[in-house]
Amino acid sequence: MKFLTVIGARPQFIKAAPVSRELRKIHKEIYVHTGQHYDKNMSDIFFNELDIPKPDYHLNVGSSSHGKQTAKMLDEIERILFEETPDYLLVYGDTNSTLAGALAAAKLHIPVIHIEAGLRSFNKKMPEEINRIMTDHISEFLFCPTETAVKNLENENIKKNVLNVGDVMYDAVLYNRALSEKKTSILQKLGIEPKGYYLITVHRAENTDDPEKMRSIIDAFSKLEGKKVWPIHPRTRNILINLGIDLNAIPDLFVIDPVGYLDILALESNAKKIITDSGGIQKEAYFLQVPCVTLREQTEWVETLESQANILAGTNVEEILEAIQSEVNPSYKNYFGDGQAAVKITEHFSKEV
Repeated sequence: MKFLTVIGARPQFIKAAPVSRELRKIHKEIYVHTGQHYDKNMSDIFFNELDIPKPDYHLNVGSSSHGKQTAKMLDEIERILFEETPDYLLVYGDTNSTLAGALAAAKLHIPVIHIEAGLRSFNKKMPEEINRIMTDHISEFLFCPTETAVKNLENENIKKNVLNVGDVMYDAVLYNRALSEKKTSILQKLGIEPKGYYLITVHRAENTDDPEKMRSIIDAFSKLEGKKVWPIHPRTRNILINLGIDLNAIPDLFVIDPVGYLDILALESNAKKIITDSGGIQKEAYFLQVPCVTLREQTEWVETLESQANILAGTNVEEILEAIQSEVNPSYKNYFGDGQAAVKITEHFSKEV
């Protein structure tokens, strides 16, 4: 069978790696990289490190408004679908790339496979929430990472071809953690000690597009004592520059360019706490058993909250600092499968050959 996979952002490169490794043992796969993440440190390095096949098509859409970006992807993906005529289109997660790929295929009656289906934050102000809801409702096969995701789909009357296979990001962490320990020297390069720093990431539009929230988050970081490492998203950096915020004024803050997957795993593994608004990094923190503070009002990864491994802090200065400084006693349960999600996904389609 022939699969056409649409990816475009850092988390999708990570999720795609284990699936492609298994899928290509049996089937043919075509890669379309939309270029939603176009910075070399957020794109090329992941293909090299994770041994992901180079894209067959690169759309180079870059950064623009949601509508313009999605429309350009939709137009280009439709053209490729006519050219390649795949049996299935495969998408991951909740980005504009995900929605564009799913829409293009559904309108051409090509079955859509959604990996990481069923997630809900129940906040439709988040563009990711709109993307994931629409993708789920036009997908033919829905592979869920947790039982919560399955129940979310049932509540929306989506029951056909819904399977809980576990989380493909867990597959990736298990596969790459040992490699990260052997190959990375990021801590030595930065001159930081294990468990001697906080790791920060901020990139969600619900935060970065709100100047008041960003100023509040930066104020909290300014008041947080101790070393802080921030691999900064290019878009976030530009927004802070436009707001006139000088990160150099924050004590003990190491602002660095985005890093590869092996480096980020090392930084996550060795942080004393992770402070983020990223859905993927919330999970990676959980897999690596590092306490997490999430700069959002809701999260789709409710399992991490139930385990007390993650605290929702929002963007209020005092609440962020209180969450960071609070003592927690997490219990890490096996919510996310056994690390064999990619194998189960591939086996499902092998039955249909």
